[in-house]
Amino acid sequence: MTTATSPIIGAYLVKGTIGNTQLLGAPLVTYALVVVPGQHHVSGHVNVTQATENGNYSGNVTGKIFATGYGNVTQVVSLHGLIHPDAPMPLEIPFEAHLAINGEWVGTGGFSYGNVHVEHVPVKHLAG
Repeated sequence: MTTATSPIIGAYLVKGTIGNTQLLGAPLVTYALVVVPGQHHVSGHVNVTQATENGNYSGNVTGKIFATGYGNVTQVVSLHGLIHPDAPMPLEIPFEAHLAINGEWVGTGGFSYGNVHVEHVPVKHLAG
């Protein structure tokens, strides 16, 4: 008898932010991701907020996660997908993000969408 291994064994949910939460009005990404480390796969949802009219976006993302072996940065994550404005507009914008994090999902990252490019901002884990 053979035993099949479920592709989601070891999967976990992680929630967090990418961006400077101390700088009012700065673009901020909030994410909820399902991580399957054994397959180096990440998928989930992002919300982008900024203090401009029609500045909020959301969408689904997928990506990769890899171990690094470099000091405090133990994992790197890349995300990509399409986001759309929360306002009723038929528009989709490419979204990309990258994170250099430790095992607690804390570190540094960046993201881009439309003409917005944010680099070297904090990545923080959100409990719950």
